[in-house]
Amino acid sequence: MPAPLYALGAIASVQVGATVARHLFAFLGPTGTVFLRVGFGACILLAIARPRWPRFDARQWRAIVLFGLIIAGMNLCFYQAIARIPLGVAVTIEFLGPLGVAIVGSRKALDFAWAAMAAAGVALLSFSGGAVTTLGLLFALGAAAGWASYIVLSQRVGRLVPGPDGLAFALAVGGLALLPFGIAGAGSRLLNVSNLALGLIVAILSSAIPFSLEFAALRRLSRQVFGILMSLEPAMGAAAGFFLLGQRLSLRDGMAIGLVMVASAGATRTAPAPAATDVP
Repeated sequence: MPAPLYALGAIASVQVGATVARHLFAFLGPTGTVFLRVGFGACILLAIARPRWPRFDARQWRAIVLFGLIIAGMNLCFYQAIARIPLGVAVTIEFLGPLGVAIVGSRKALDFAWAAMAAAGVALLSFSGGAVTTLGLLFALGAAAGWASYIVLSQRVGRLVPGPDGLAFALAVGGLALLPFGIAGAGSRLLNVSNLALGLIVAILSSAIPFSLEFAALRRLSRQVFGILMSLEPAMGAAAGFFLLGQRLSLRDGMAIGLVMVASAGATRTAPAPAATDVP
């Protein structure tokens, strides 16, 4: 299979998982759904990694716990966003996180141009009205900040904790942090077998499959090419929202999404480090 298809498959899986989660909101709400997504994701990764937790020291645990709280906050903000605004719009705004990481600290005029292009795209989305609400935009911006923090902290945890152990325990911490929110938002509906089955599907589509496909893609592609391919995620989110959720976007929304995609691809192309990684 051509190497780029692994990356594109990962993107598609994440966006399809988001549409399944969006359907689950009617039964569990965003908080109950995100709890099942992160909780099941943690169980899957713990089963695969089988980490040995007693060997970690205090510094490693601090990094893991902080990483887990960032994962919880990022996913909670994203699910609250897609409950209020179209999926394509939420994914586009969330993509400001990795874009910011790509250009932070840069003094190149071209990188400032990419940042201005992305800002113009978000401004167009902000004033599009209709289905785009202020609260939804704020939650999407919170998810963007969480994604940027996730990228930075994942590098730190990766240095401190070898292998997948750090991410496995971080997801477990994130699941525990989301537990009270999930109970408050969904209550006994979390025990419904159908809801649990859908939550497991969301976790598989949003975590297990993308992790596997991204790993395969990174073995075959340069990080730079991988980052450019990931810049297609806003368009994939808009397509998933249109075909699976019936969410229509205006021409201005499409132009705004295109601006952010071009800015992200350009920043990835000129940045010395990879600009994007997917969300667990």
